[in-house]
This record gives sequence, structure tokens and C-alpha cells, in this order.
Amino acid sequence: MNDSITHYRNGKIFTAADDGWAESIVVEDHKLRFVGETVYADILAPDAEVIDLEGAVVLPGFVDAHTHLVMMGFALQKLDLRDAADLADIQSSIKQFAESNPDAPRLLGRSWLFSALDGGHPTREMIDAVVPDRPVYLDANDVHSVWVNTAALRELGIDADTPDPIGGRIGRDPDTGEATGMLYETAMMLYVWPKLAELASDEDRDAALALAFRHYLEDGVTGAVDMALGADELASLERALDAGDGTLPLRVAAHWLMTREDNEADNVRQVHDAIELHERVQGPWLRIAGIKIIIDGVIDSCTAAMKEPYSDGTNAEPIWDLESLIPVVTAADAAGLQIAMHAIGDAASTLALDAIEHAVAVNGDRQRRHRIEHLEYAAPGTAERMARLGVTASMQPVHADPAIFSNWAAQVGDERADRAFAWSEYDEAGALLAFSTDAPTAPHEAMANMYVAATRASALAPGVPAIHPEQALPLERAIAHATRDAAASIGDGDWRGRIAVGYAADFVVLDVDPFEGDPAALLTTRVVRTVIAGRTVHEV
Repeated sequence: MNDSITHYRNGKIFTAADDGWAESIVVEDHKLRFVGETVYADILAPDAEVIDLEGAVVLPGFVDAHTHLVMMGFALQKLDLRDAADLADIQSSIKQFAESNPDAPRLLGRSWLFSALDGGHPTREMIDAVVPDRPVYLDANDVHSVWVNTAALRELGIDADTPDPIGGRIGRDPDTGEATGMLYETAMMLYVWPKLAELASDEDRDAALALAFRHYLEDGVTGAVDMALGADELASLERALDAGDGTLPLRVAAHWLMTREDNEADNVRQVHDAIELHERVQGPWLRIAGIKIIIDGVIDSCTAAMKEPYSDGTNAEPIWDLESLIPVVTAADAAGLQIAMHAIGDAASTLALDAIEHAVAVNGDRQRRHRIEHLEYAAPGTAERMARLGVTASMQPVHADPAIFSNWAAQVGDERADRAFAWSEYDEAGALLAFSTDAPTAPHEAMANMYVAATRASALAPGVPAIHPEQALPLERAIAHATRDAAASIGDGDWRGRIAVGYAADFVVLDVDPFEGDPAALLTTRVVRTVIAGRTVHEV
């Protein structure tokens, strides 16, 4: 580690603290010793190494408060289908990918959109038409369902007699009962994920993790919250920690992923497993913060739990009902674990808050900071209820990108779509609002995330007009939610996430000023320096 004193002077430094802006920062012993005017920094540290920022903008390091590190690294190596406009485009891309990888035993893709099928349903035959001989696995853009071909179903051992797991569904032909090639929610998690994990080596996982770290450092991300940690991912992180002599390329907090079992004892047992990990894995670079519970699915595939039916008259039951949720939430809360609950539909977020309120009543008043993830559509009054309970709203601006919004809106109808991704409601209610990307369900780039947050326009397809621009936030507030508040969302707000004296020297330097001129500049803004613990870890 670098114990020298460094003075970064002559900058336009956004602190995300009460003082707002500064000209200079002085870094000593991995922390910020001074933040303020250059003239005083010169007096305080006359012998410091000087780095002239030449007017460049400096921000606190971004903390991606909801991501999936190893999964992101693997996704970066898959066929990207996000730009595929229709079925023919998807098939053409798969065929070209297969021809370019003739020796690959199976083909992996990601990010296809339901809207590309123009209301049609994905089937295995659609993939078989271009790749009949090798298993093909295509993650939907939201990573809550997988589209596979016949060879993949055969590899997974799925047929007409395979039962649906709790909280999931195997797509089936209504006449024959045969699997159609779509695996939703826990059917994906219990059949596809273990198979692909079995086929991947530790070296594969470590390479994927390293790739995710590299991309994050290039994009100015100095901390991440991994939101679906399992044994393989934890082992990879611990190997990286050992290789780094007790440090990682960036700071990581993680939540242990719970799986819904059919009895309370097995569900609560997982909480005790997480408690043991929480006690064992506690450090400044890697720690287990709590548990992750996936209460429902996603709106695009109509698996999110809604209070009123979707536009087609269907609805979805939550993966966890209140009876199964309460013992888990109460036990985790009693142990001091942070509870993060995926809840996209309004029925799911209401369920999550009901469980938290029960735990508070049972365990008594004390400091706690639980979270609800996504909140894409929540009932009116949810923001105020979360503020009262001290529950963090963990939301992803890039999920509201207008380029992928049409299918979402079609599923819920105009009235509910008008309150989609209502960030400002949480801001105004006084709930802690933490921004993140949920990579790889969306692009991981921090500046693109800030562009959507500040404009409600499209980062995926610039030129697509903004949708519900009244929900956009001023850029300073958006960045504060992605830095200061993202750190606070995991209890680190008293030592990182802002540029303030005594805080960790985690910050980034940009090549242009995104606060001046056209907000579209955010889409081309580059991070030219990333500093973590006072050490430059990326520079161009």
C-alpha cells in the first residue's frame, strides 16, 4: 500500500457531502486528509506529491449497490442479443456465433428481449432451426428466465414428467405437456444454474471474476454489492483475496442467496448458514452482509407478483408467501443480518414490508438497515412506509431505459406504467435511495446509468425519447445515490462513498465535465483515473 501524501489540486470535485464542491484533496495513509480550497491544501501539505487535475471533474467512487460479479464476468463472454430486433435477427446471430465457435460444446447467449418476438412465445424449435446439435442457453435480458433448445433440455434431463419447482415454471405445450424451451424463475435457478456451474471450472470462475473487476475499475466503480452469492462465487472471491494479500481490486460486500424450500426448518437452516458466513467473512475488502431473498419474478415475463392482474388477465404468485417468509426474516433480523428482498411487483414489495414489520415487532427496536431490491412498480404509499421503517430502496435506473420499456408497459397497462420506476417518490419521502445496475441484467457502465437517471432517456439507443421525464433526478442527486447512498445502503456510509475528511480515498477522475452542457455527454464520458484506498488502480 502507498503511505505517501498526494495532493490532487485544481479540480472540480463533487464531494457528495454537505459542502458540495471542492478544488483540492490531500490523500494520506489511504484516507482523505483534506478536502477544500487549493490554497489551504498547499499550506497543509507543502511537500506532497502533486497531481494537477487541470480542472477535471472528480467524483466519489461509484458503489454498484446491486450486481452479480461472477455472473457478470461470464455474461461478458456470451453472445449479446440485446440489439436483436426480431426472431430472424436472433436466429441469425445464434447461427453466426455457432459458426464462429465450432468446437464449443454448448453455446451461451444473453440479453434477448421478449419484445423482439412481437408477442410470440419462445420455443425450442426456434433455436433448433439454426443449432439442432449442440445445447444452447439464452438468458433473457432480466436473467429471470432462460430460453433453451432441445439439446439443452436433453442435457438438463427435462421432459414432460419433470415437475415444476416451488416458485418456478417449465414452459409446456398445452396439448402434449412437453417442455417448450422456456424455464422461468426457480426452474432456471434449480436446473440451469447448477448444470452450468458443474461444467465450469474454478479457473473459469476466477477468470470471469477478474474480467468483471477489470471492467468495473475502468468504469470508476470502487465498490460492489454482490446480490446472489453462492458457494462457488464465495470461493472465487476468497481465492482472489488470498492472491491479493488480503485485498481485492475493489471493495465487495455480499448477500447469501436463499432458496425457497418446502418446509420452515430447511428455510431457517439457510439463515444459520448465512450467520456463520457473516461471522467468518468480515473484512474491509470482502464481507458477508446478509441474505438475499427473491420474492417474485419480473414484469416482462409476467412473473412479478402484482395486486391486480396483468393486461392479459394473468397474474403470478410470489415465490415466498408471508407464512414462509416471516420465520426467515425474523431469524435473520434477530441475528443482525441485513435482509435484501427482490420485489418487483406491488404485491411482492407489500409482502416484504409486512415481513419486516413483523420482525421489528418480535425483535424490538434497534438499528437495522434492510433493503428492497428493484421496486419497479410499488403501491402508492410504499415510499413513505419504507422511510418510516428505515428500509432502503435499491433501484436500477438502467432498467427504465426507454429502449426496453415497451414490453414492460404493455404487460401492466398505461395507468400502472405512469408510476413505473418512481425514484423521485422515495427521494421525496425521505427513504434512503441507492442506485445500482444489477449487472448483467443491464449494462454495468456507471455513466450510462447516471444518464438514464438524470434524463429518463435511452442509453441503449440514443435518440429514443425520454419516458416519464418527471421521474428524472438532477445529476448531482443521481450521483449521490450511486456513491454516498449506495455505500450507506450496506452500512458503510460513515467511512466511504463521499469525498470528505477521514473517509476512504476512493474517487474517480473524468475526461469531461458532465455537469455542463448536453447530458448526452455522459454516454461518452470516460473515467481517466480510478483511485481506491489512495492507490491508482486504473489510468488512461
